[in-house]
Amino acid sequence: MRIGMCMFLWTTHVSGRHEGILRDIKATGFDGVEIPIFEGTPEDYRQLGDLLDRIGLARTAVSAMGDPAMNLISPESATRERGVAYMKWAIDCAAALGADTLSGPLHSTLGHFSGAGPTKTELALSVTSQRKIGDHAAGRGVVIGLEALNRFECYLLNTMDALAAHIDEIGHPNVRAMYDTFHSNIEEEDPVGAFTRNKDRIAHVHISENNRGVPGRGNIPWPETFRAIRASGYDGWLTIEAFGRSLKDLAAATKVWRDFSETPEAVYREGYRHIRDGWQAVEARTI
Repeated sequence: MRIGMCMFLWTTHVSGRHEGILRDIKATGFDGVEIPIFEGTPEDYRQLGDLLDRIGLARTAVSAMGDPAMNLISPESATRERGVAYMKWAIDCAAALGADTLSGPLHSTLGHFSGAGPTKTELALSVTSQRKIGDHAAGRGVVIGLEALNRFECYLLNTMDALAAHIDEIGHPNVRAMYDTFHSNIEEEDPVGAFTRNKDRIAHVHISENNRGVPGRGNIPWPETFRAIRASGYDGWLTIEAFGRSLKDLAAATKVWRDFSETPEAVYREGYRHIRDGWQAVEARTI
């Protein structure tokens, strides 16, 4: 198991100006960071990867699509192709960064709604789009982790059962699932059971408190969650995802209107200890 910190708390474009934060994240004990991919070139991310290597941080990547003009489930083929092209670019950037996982709501447009639930046609179009994306990801050595989001942020895939069924329909080894404790806390009747039922499809895990603040201060059932993750045999990333108000566009997209911690340092320092201690407690019980 590796512990990561998503850089969304500070920026959607990590660069050398964040070296001080990155070095403190490393000093805190983190194994790596999750890098947002929204702009730039593969060369930019290659250079960032070099910086992370010097610091000693491994990395994963995260992205999203907020533009309906590149919706992967649109009835318009040109719109879907723009979405596929975006995903190929993001995969190329992730590979240049040195990340072998690119996760997020990479199945449909974030915050875009039809006024109804997903149709059979939309799900079928998603399968076709994701198979194209999966082929490109396989060629770059990247696994896509599709994320089930709560109903207030998307409508295509809200629960882990629905996501797992869709992953099975896509049937591509490079397109898998991501589990997020925040979204599961909203949508699942049994968030821990939702993880356990679908453990074989999960390639990435986001550790996020129920209010997107400091992990461990809210009402997520952490001991049960860590116990289920360990029992599943999952040995990948547990990455903290938290949000603040410093990035106006991201704050608007995630509906963050107030601060959930006194400082960013409280999020990642206390959050790191929360994951480390929670995981160790589970290990101690299994010995």
